[in-house]
Amino acid sequence: MNIEDVREYALTLPGAKEDMPYGPDWLIFRIEGKIFLHIWLESPEPTCAVKLEPEFGQSLREHYDGVQPAYHLNKVHWNDIYLEMIDEGLTKQWIRQSYELVLSKLPKKLREKYL
Repeated sequence: MNIEDVREYALTLPGAKEDMPYGPDWLIFRIEGKIFLHIWLESPEPTCAVKLEPEFGQSLREHYDGVQPAYHLNKVHWNDIYLEMIDEGLTKQWIRQSYELVLSKLPKKLREKYL
């Protein structure tokens, strides 16, 4: 999976919006204004950062060399996925989990639009 594949997949998620609030070297994906995916375009290796439950993210870091604490983000909640080291199916699954985690924290009225 490459950066463009990640971007295209993220935009298939209901209500997902792309943004570049930090400048031209970052792509951010949001649901109702809340971030669920970061892509640092200047990264030396193709990566994306996903928000996961802390225990789950820690478990992934212990089992996969291609999952590390996110470089520029809160390392408890955010995890970098090294795209060349992780299977496309797992990458999509974790992006979806990040999206669903952020969606689950939205007010019920907003969540209902996507259920």
